[in-house]
Amino acid sequence: MRAVLILVVLLLGACTHVSAPPPAPPPPPPLAGEIRDLRTGQVLTAEQLLAALARPSRLIVGEQHDNRDHHALQLWLLQALGEQRTQGSLLLEMLTPDQQPHVDQVRQASKPPADLRDALAWQEGWDWALYGPIIQFALTQPYPLLAANLDPLEVRAAYTHPATPSGPRSNAEDVKDELQKQVRDSHCGLLPKSQLPAMLAVQQQRDRRMAERLLAAPEPALLFAGAFHARKDVGVPIHLLDLGAQEGATVLMLAQQGSEVTVGMADYVWYTPKVKAPDYCKQMRKQLGKARKK
Repeated sequence: MRAVLILVVLLLGACTHVSAPPPAPPPPPPLAGEIRDLRTGQVLTAEQLLAALARPSRLIVGEQHDNRDHHALQLWLLQALGEQRTQGSLLLEMLTPDQQPHVDQVRQASKPPADLRDALAWQEGWDWALYGPIIQFALTQPYPLLAANLDPLEVRAAYTHPATPSGPRSNAEDVKDELQKQVRDSHCGLLPKSQLPAMLAVQQQRDRRMAERLLAAPEPALLFAGAFHARKDVGVPIHLLDLGAQEGATVLMLAQQGSEVTVGMADYVWYTPKVKAPDYCKQMRKQLGKARKK
């Protein structure tokens, strides 16, 4: 018996020195053109994505504003979804309430204006070469094209008198921390700390307005907005919930290859080729340096 016990002890001791198996290799990075259902990890075809996006009553598509591929995909989605089911409305972050009368007037005109961009009072900050094809197509459709942003006077008021929208999700500290980080990063770290509360208030007031407009829009409603406005964890979707929406919205994020998009941020992601963008931070520092010399 003693010999058996010694053998067992020796065997157990040997087991404790067995090397652990090597860790599994990380999954390969997503390819350009790959579409993923972030909730299941499944890779989808464009047709499968369309079938999924045709069902929800509210859909938000997040974009990188200066990415030509994203706007081409938005136009394709708008056209293809219209073939799947009747579109209720299209909302754009790029349109403000004071532009809505111009949009409505163009829609009601018997013939298109000679200069559509001028007729819409289009804002210079949005590249017409990228947004023009989407606008032109939407204006030929029977559903309304709706402004979803604040107008300039509202932006100034939100900046001058910062206020957080009501609701537990909008006021969560992790939400405000993430948005403040985004504000700092988007301004290349050059924004004075004293301006962060005001810039955060503007961001959240924009999100709240988009949520309000989305709730009021004819369904199925589709919103095109910047990626941070679209995000489920910090953007328009949490404001929808704070406003009492039972189902929130489905989010498709258009993202460059190499971007991190998690299931907390979106329901689906469509990766596009990585594009080398201008060094905006370098440009901002250069402009700031010139301004200080004056």
